[in-house]
Amino acid sequence: MELQERITTNPEQCGGRPCVRGMRIRVSDVLDLYAAGLSSQQILQEMPDLELEDLIACFKFAARRVDHPILVVR
Repeated sequence: MELQERITTNPEQCGGRPCVRGMRIRVSDVLDLYAAGLSSQQILQEMPDLELEDLIACFKFAARRVDHPILVVR
């Protein structure tokens, strides 16, 4: 399954924030759980609708969002 199939956006759901497979589980929710110290297994237990591939997709999505060049005009 491609990243765009795992991470979806819908302006009428969760304020248009990126979610996992059209569910009301936001990418930021998953990342916050990791930041709080939960392991992948713990997150999957907390959110049984998720799959390991969803967690990986959240990281890939976040990495792509922050990995962009910043052009400096002088």
